[in-house]
Amino acid sequence: MPTRSEVLRMLAELARLTALDEGSPQSFKARAYENAMAGIEAHTGEVEGLSKGELTKIKGVGGSTADKIIELGETGKVSKLESLREIYPPQFVELTKIPGLGPKTLKMLRAQLGVEDIQDLKAAIDAQRLRELPGLGEKSEEKIAKAIDRLGLHGKDRRTPLVEAWGIAQSLSRRLESIDGVVAAVPSGSIRRFSETIGDVDLVVASTDAPRVHDAVNRFPEVSETVGSGGTKTSFLTREGLQVDVRTVTPDQLGSALLYFTGSKAHNIQLRQLALDHDWLLSEYGLFAGERVVASRTEEEIYEALGLEFIPPPLREGGGEVEAAADGDLPRLVTRQDMRGDLHYHSDRSGDGRSSLEDMVEAAIAAGYQYVAFTEHGEDLAINGSSRQEMIAHRDRIGKLDDRYGEISLLFGCELNIGPEGGLDYDPAFRLEFDYCVASIHSYFDLPAEVLAEANEAGTGRFDASDLMPTSVGSGTFWTGMIEYMQAGDTGAAAGILADIEASWPE
Repeated sequence: MPTRSEVLRMLAELARLTALDEGSPQSFKARAYENAMAGIEAHTGEVEGLSKGELTKIKGVGGSTADKIIELGETGKVSKLESLREIYPPQFVELTKIPGLGPKTLKMLRAQLGVEDIQDLKAAIDAQRLRELPGLGEKSEEKIAKAIDRLGLHGKDRRTPLVEAWGIAQSLSRRLESIDGVVAAVPSGSIRRFSETIGDVDLVVASTDAPRVHDAVNRFPEVSETVGSGGTKTSFLTREGLQVDVRTVTPDQLGSALLYFTGSKAHNIQLRQLALDHDWLLSEYGLFAGERVVASRTEEEIYEALGLEFIPPPLREGGGEVEAAADGDLPRLVTRQDMRGDLHYHSDRSGDGRSSLEDMVEAAIAAGYQYVAFTEHGEDLAINGSSRQEMIAHRDRIGKLDDRYGEISLLFGCELNIGPEGGLDYDPAFRLEFDYCVASIHSYFDLPAEVLAEANEAGTGRFDASDLMPTSVGSGTFWTGMIEYMQAGDTGAAAGILADIEASWPE
């Protein structure tokens, strides 16, 4: 049976292509697939090996969807998905990433202008043909052109957000590790360095039988097009247009291969220079002194031979980490064990949260958290916002749970919406009911950057500095794409939590 991540990717693609096929993201079938995804994401048990009857007990999973999950497990494919893929190839589906181009508009562009990919769309924009179509116009045409530039869809060196590539890389690694003779399969490159965006997915496989690996890779269901396949490397494109490079090495070369293919280029250049200073040679096959292998099996061995502390992949960017490792002065990275709480928590009170307050509190306790702030959306967010009355009722529920669960502190918070002119949800007096607030821009992203910056400044400026202060940790300020504020004069739980964070933050 397929893994949870494989099922979720299949359903996500079905929902996307079905919305295209029916011309609406709100089509019944597309929504059904999305509901099934939500149910499977919230399901605490395994998905692998479940019967149809067991699958349909998962909230949102109907009989038809269960059949498709079982079909995926038995054949590696879903016939309905395969037929939709024939109609909507990857280069056309890529157009759905562009704001302002919904399924209905895309079908119209295809039917009336013959648009099949980004190049066709750019040509139509350059010829000013979009403005002639119903429901569009000159402004829409300009916004779409700007969106293409902003997303970088027109360039050859396209980048994929890490969050989109991570699941694919992990799923492929698990499948590779199930092949006979494979000792390890590890994502490398910019994924392993946790870069915000990645170019290709690089996988290093240590195996005693490389031909078996490459033969299996060519038959993976993710393969849309094979770019090349040889004795040590197979490259292919996924349905999403993402290139995957699978490289095989012998088990005793795993460390040097991981080091080489993780990068970055600048980091590797510095390491090779250090090797040359010893009259050694460093490559993906090992660290050599003439014919003698100095180190190759693990990265730790290679760094030690070069006189360096082990450098974690996220630091390998050529930004002084090699010098710091030589001096024994590398910074300690924050780990999962350092996390003591979460200050941006959405329950099912918000439309983008799926779990109840009780479930989320228990999950936080199980994770070892000492505090969480429930920051549901404010009233100005039309789809997911909460009215004043709903927020007060929510506060009372949080208060009761705070009394029930003595091992964790619960904060009543809000994610405020910053409007196009800097307006915020609620009035200043009501905002002081919250223990903690997050302020975010949720819409109007097509406005000029300077206008958004002014709105952001105006919105955050509406907090009275005598009542609120930026939440700071150590010598820096948290920046998560939002501006976080906390009541400075509060001597209760919120202020105590802030003090604990500052006192315990790693040096």
